[in-house]
Amino acid sequence: MPSVLDRSPEAATGRERPVPRRRTRVLALPEARWALAALVLFLAALPLHLLDAPAWLWGPLFAATYVTGGWEPGWEGLKALRDRTLDVDLLMVVAALGAAAIGQVLDGALLIVIFATSGALEAIATARTADSVRGLLDLAPETAIRLADDGTEETVPAESLAVGDVVLVRPGERIGADGRVLDGASDVDQAGITGEPLPAAKRTGDEVFAGTLNGSGALRVKVERDPAESVIARIVAMVEEAAETKAPTQLLIEKIEQRYSLCMVAATLLVFTVPLLAGADLRSALLRAMTFMIVASPCAVVLATMPPLLSAMANAGRHGVLVKSAVVMERLGQIDAVAFDKTGTLTEGTPRLTDLRPLDGSGLDEDTLLGFAAAAEHPSEHPLARAVVDAARARGLEPATADHFSSSPGEGVTATVGRRLVAVGSPARLLADPAEPAAVQAAALVSALEEEGRTAVVVTLDGRPAGVLGIADRLRPEAAAATRALAELTGRAPVLVTGDNPRAAARIAAEVGITDVRAGLLPQDKVAAVHELRNGGAKVLVVGDGVNDAPALAAAHTGIAMGRAGSDLALETADAVVVRDELAAIPTVVDLSRRARALVVQNLVIAGAFITALAVWDLVGTLPLPLGVAGHEGSTVLVGLNGLRLLADGAWHRSRPDAR
Repeated sequence: MPSVLDRSPEAATGRERPVPRRRTRVLALPEARWALAALVLFLAALPLHLLDAPAWLWGPLFAATYVTGGWEPGWEGLKALRDRTLDVDLLMVVAALGAAAIGQVLDGALLIVIFATSGALEAIATARTADSVRGLLDLAPETAIRLADDGTEETVPAESLAVGDVVLVRPGERIGADGRVLDGASDVDQAGITGEPLPAAKRTGDEVFAGTLNGSGALRVKVERDPAESVIARIVAMVEEAAETKAPTQLLIEKIEQRYSLCMVAATLLVFTVPLLAGADLRSALLRAMTFMIVASPCAVVLATMPPLLSAMANAGRHGVLVKSAVVMERLGQIDAVAFDKTGTLTEGTPRLTDLRPLDGSGLDEDTLLGFAAAAEHPSEHPLARAVVDAARARGLEPATADHFSSSPGEGVTATVGRRLVAVGSPARLLADPAEPAAVQAAALVSALEEEGRTAVVVTLDGRPAGVLGIADRLRPEAAAATRALAELTGRAPVLVTGDNPRAAARIAAEVGITDVRAGLLPQDKVAAVHELRNGGAKVLVVGDGVNDAPALAAAHTGIAMGRAGSDLALETADAVVVRDELAAIPTVVDLSRRARALVVQNLVIAGAFITALAVWDLVGTLPLPLGVAGHEGSTVLVGLNGLRLLADGAWHRSRPDAR
């Protein structure tokens, strides 16, 4: 059996295995294939037609152009007509056939080719948008090495892993499932999941995620989450959900399109019949009517909405913000009030040691006090114990071996370190004699730390108070800048809604510049706070991460969850997820949404201007059919490409708070 320390070839050479990109090939799209076939046939027929070759040479080629480029939109239009819906695609095909019927075969074929090419470009843009979002998901390996009870190895599909399985992850390999390290130590690159720029050290007991890249050590990992429920799987589900929705503006435009199309058909009939009644010849009347129907078709208007929103979604996805739908992308730009949760949102959600206060007369310095506390806390799994141990290691102090360890829930721990009896725990338990001078000094320190919103922990040696530790949840580095940026975007300062105590909430609020603090809230109280803001006319954005935030996320105009430590319920309830926990991404995506909405308006103006100008030209003067086709399809392509401007990385960087 190979050794668990065998290195993969990629790890041995220091190179990471490339992750396959799910980039859709252009010719994999049927729209692109049919458009290409129509273009090739048209280019083959065009010189023959221009050189006055016999009709039997160019006629079949043009006929094939009509079929290859027009059958799909025509069929879709007929299916829509069966449902009593008049589709623009069908109108384009009818116009092309009408042109052919009056001898304008070349013009009709040109219309078919341009229309098919426009549809292919739209399909390619949509596919590229989906590719950009799926780029976040191409992380999980296809196979994993499962270890049997007797230690034998079996390569199995990663999706077949079950909770409780133990997998072996060699150096340079990607982890196959969410789980916890049973044995081994390594640095794991979690950038694709958490956005951490540096690899995270992983040892026994640490959590790891599917798709993250193992470093130089071998790990045995126990699967703790079904592959279908992994972080990556949840992201996949959210992206698939995003593809099933449309923005309200698009739906409104589609409703308008139906009425507009009916009016356009009626107007086309008038443009055809009125000149006939006035004595015009059939050919010129039909040509004018066909040209009018082409230039007045609302293709560009319909295409004005979705490309900007989809492009903004894809760009946000590449930068770690998964917006679940185009509806959400549009609604983000409408918010004018923000409510933040505290723990895990504005703060990191992990306790950190902030203060070391040895008592006068204890004979201890900060490192000695911390060394005793860390040694006693080392066997404990309590979050505060982890904070103390981590702080000691950060100072280069490896906890000493502790004997006779005991832990009392809610009270603290005791252990023998060297020859000293060390206790670390709550002030209420360890300061039992308030008259003792050391206890009085410790009580004063405890009061001062708690007044600052910190959790105070007392350390005693051989029953006498020796020092006080202050522990608090650390503010995210970008929290203050993010709250200021959102205040500028919405015109009002954010609100803090938290279940934490008022002192801790006030401390965090003061650091980020929030004045409206609502602390000690139960989940229903947070919902009430959101309703209060909404009843005042505000469109509220709620940002949270926990189960207790889920009701408020659902009640808000728009909800955003922090993805790294967010609960499953919060991730499912929120409209968008900040995968990398970067608060600065929130004002950025709000500004990007507003840019998308501005592009929608810009596109509608462009489309309306083209339709008006071309229609007036056709009615007042004589608009050549090829020029009408080129103008109509050109405006459609122009609107589509204009919407895709938000795909560029520059659009995201221009929306960042520090760039505005």
